[in-house]
This record gives sequence, structure tokens and C-alpha cells, in this order.
Amino acid sequence: MISVITGDIVNSRKLPTEIWISGLKLILNAWGKNPVDWEIYRGDQFQLEVKNPENALAIALQIKAYFKTLHLDARMSIGFGDKTYKSKKISESNGTAFVRSGEVFETLKKQKVNLAVHSGNVDFDTEMNLILRLCLTFMDNWLVQSAEFVQIAMANKLLSQEEIGVKLGINQAAVSRRRKRAQFDLMMETENYFRQKVKNLNE
Repeated sequence: MISVITGDIVNSRKLPTEIWISGLKLILNAWGKNPVDWEIYRGDQFQLEVKNPENALAIALQIKAYFKTLHLDARMSIGFGDKTYKSKKISESNGTAFVRSGEVFETLKKQKVNLAVHSGNVDFDTEMNLILRLCLTFMDNWLVQSAEFVQIAMANKLLSQEEIGVKLGINQAAVSRRRKRAQFDLMMETENYFRQKVKNLNE
């Protein structure tokens, strides 16, 4: 089983492409090679194959936090399944993971939801999509400072609050406030729960 993240940038026209594209490429490059594993296409859409599907939500959260630091947002779907056709370009590869990711992505705008999953397992999808919708009630409203904290904390999980403060140029008390405002602990509990559920899905 693999997972496929399909996404686009909400209100991308607010900023010139050169402001956000290098940061997005940096995140995607950490998880694969262009264009076989990821591509940015049609100006503001992107797709990434995630070899270990347990990592899918963490990657989606990193992407979301990155765009929130720029006063933008990302709309993403995560599809789970197989890969039956491998092309030199991910946009031409196929399998149930690709189909499911595409199917749920097409519904996001209408549902006014920025993150959803589709695995083909009704119980998993119903539960995880409900949890994600609840988490989006605070994640969609991250301010730049909260998103910057999330970005650094997720990329440097072993850093203490003092060390994160050095990176952000703020003191430990301010780091603690940002962590609380971002609902970071709840978000990471959700991410860990997602990992476990995906592991069970894979068995």
C-alpha cells in the first residue's frame, strides 16, 4: 500500500509563484524525486507519492503550516491503495491510491474542507475525516506565528522549547504560548493516532 497526496494552493493568486514555489519544492524533495515521485502542475496544483503511507498526514501538515506562514493555505486529499502503473511522471502513474486521491480531491472545494482521506475502507474514512474536520477548525485559523512554530517543531522533533526559541528569535515563554495557540499537542496526538490506524489498515 502507498498513499498519494493531491493538492492545490488556496488563493494562490494572492502571491507571485516565486514566493512560495521554492519552499514547496523543498518539502516535496524531502520525500521523493521530481517528476517520478512528485510534480507541481497547472500552476498551483501538486501531487506526491508517499511510499510509507503512515507519513502522509505529517507531510500534509508540514505543507499546510508552510503555506500558512505565507498567509495562504493548501487544500489536500490523501488517497490510499496500490500503484498498478508506474510512469516517469507521477501525473501519468496510476492505481487505486491515485484514483482515490483524485476522487476525494474533486469534492473538497464543494465540501469547503481543506483536508480529507479516502482509503476504500468506510470505517477508517468516516472516522479519520471526522477527526480531520475537527482539527481543521483550529488549523485553518493558524496565524503566521503559530504556523512558523508548527513548521519548525515538526521538522526538528528533538529540539527543546528553548532551542526552538533560538530558531524563532523568541524566548521560551513565547514558544510555549505559540505551541498552545497552535494546539500543537492535540495535532500531534491526531498524527500519532492516524499512524496507528494506517498501520492497522495495512495489515
